[in-house]
Amino acid sequence: MTSARPAQPAPPAHVAVIGGGRMGGGIAQSFATAGSTVTLVDDGARAAGLAVARVTESLERAGDRGLLPAPAGTIAARILPAASASELPADTTLVVEAVFEDAGLKAAVLTDAEKAVGPDTILASNTSSLSVTELAAALKEPGRFLGLHFFNPVPASTLVELVTAPATAPATLDRALDFVHALGKRDVVVKDSPGFASSRLGVTLGLEAIRMVEEGVATPEAIDDAMMLGYKHPMGPLRLTDVVGLDVRLAIAEYLHATLGERFAPPPLLREKVARGELGRKTGKGFYTWN
Repeated sequence: MTSARPAQPAPPAHVAVIGGGRMGGGIAQSFATAGSTVTLVDDGARAAGLAVARVTESLERAGDRGLLPAPAGTIAARILPAASASELPADTTLVVEAVFEDAGLKAAVLTDAEKAVGPDTILASNTSSLSVTELAAALKEPGRFLGLHFFNPVPASTLVELVTAPATAPATLDRALDFVHALGKRDVVVKDSPGFASSRLGVTLGLEAIRMVEEGVATPEAIDDAMMLGYKHPMGPLRLTDVVGLDVRLAIAEYLHATLGERFAPPPLLREKVARGELGRKTGKGFYTWN
């Protein structure tokens, strides 16, 4: 259910985001815009510097459109690069892991972060489908861990899905809710389950839309228009698949197929497109052609 917490809290003082890709960069940008100091971690000093540069460019574009509460340069100055999780300051308030959807990689990153930060730091994963309970098992203090599932593009998206594992302490959830509300975003709290609420429902719709294209029922444009015009979806399921990335959708579908059964079996067309490198917007072609 969506919780209602009346006052907007102050943002966390110091946030660490591990992973400088589109999602990690967007999370870093959102917290820095809200007033947090942000350490943005990527694999090595050069990658971390490039990640900060990409966020700075995104802030400049947002500033040109009048979407920022302060000059882009002022906000960008709050974002600091780091080459590894071991460099995180002990007084970090919140760590958000946002690396690729690989359970082993995420567990390793979270374990390194836990060693670096203090005992009061909240640890979170931005996973969109992996078991938060299994990730928590890798930690010495699983009570301070939960899922914080942001949505792309993070600065413009309203929703954050908070996912609790059985070991998640109530105080951890309360603090995480304050962090989310400090960004001006809305929360949905769910218990850990494969795909949570958002990915499970979103992937279901996306896979069926892909099967309809595969079977020649309609074009991608027609299927997307049906959902946008008939059901008021802001974006059709196939265009959304392109935005998310076909490789990301395939990875989530494979995980849900393994955990929840045949109804999540990836369509052959999805596998074929990923094998050809047609991953959506990031490669210029998916179900649509992107410039």
